Amino acid sequence: MDTGRLPRCYRHPDRDTGISCTRCERPICPECMISASVGFQCPECVREGSGTGHRPAANAPRNLAGGVVAADPQLVTKILIGINVAVFFVALIAPAVVIQLELLGRYREFPGAPIEGISTGQYHRLLTSVFLHVEWWHLVGNMLGLWFIGGPLEAALGRARYLAVYLLSGLGGSALVYLLTPSNTPTLGASGAIFGLLGATVVLARRLRYEMRPVIVMVVLMLVLTFVPFGGALSISWQAHVGGLITGAVLGLAMLWPVTGRNRALVQWGTCAVVFVLAASVILLRTAELTELT
Repeated sequence: MDTGRLPRCYRHPDRDTGISCTRCERPICPECMISASVGFQCPECVREGSGTGHRPAANAPRNLAGGVVAADPQLVTKILIGINVAVFFVALIAPAVVIQLELLGRYREFPGAPIEGISTGQYHRLLTSVFLHVEWWHLVGNMLGLWFIGGPLEAALGRARYLAVYLLSGLGGSALVYLLTPSNTPTLGASGAIFGLLGATVVLARRLRYEMRPVIVMVVLMLVLTFVPFGGALSISWQAHVGGLITGAVLGLAMLWPVTGRNRALVQWGTCAVVFVLAASVILLRTAELTELT
């Protein structure tokens, strides 16, 4: 008998898990677990215990981060993929839109044209660039990463918290790119936000006491691909990856920290506010630096 293998979720036989329902003791994965007063319960036990009547939101099933369990636990991930794909086709049909959406700190479109970029107040570029891809293989690679990393994380965090991690990780990666790269270097792609989801996934795996080696190997491999050039065909922004990874890990700690009651939401959303203020401070610092060069 192999005692080294974790049991598998009774609803998702392809997923190993170390968590069991406190009522029926069936193994449940992060997508299925619902926070109870003591431990976690499976969806069937929650339904049996609550009956068929309507329950107030305060008593609704909760996920690992304290959010309400959604009917479709991967809805936000699907919407984010849809937005990325839609922006790709817009850029394909109207290539001129790319230069208006990509991350550029300070540039002239042609000699004699006015200076444009984030330093002139076009702060939308910090997030629009996160949804922009101009090569199909770049889009496909990032969307596969978003689906496989983001789907399980959304189920564990809930929609609002998951979306906050995604957007703030993208912003954190863009802020570091803006700070550390030449101002006329165009940057685009969702990889900074996806690295943020990866950072939060490391925290989630630790919180659930999963085997950490596969997760650590994945992080190391992705960082190696970030810093080690392979043929020089793809220019990778390590600043976006590192900025997103750190931001996502910090937010993951805040979202999954074992705090109960009102303090839990305070820690979660307070950390989001602090991360936003820090990113905004970096952005404004770099903008002031570039403005002085005028």
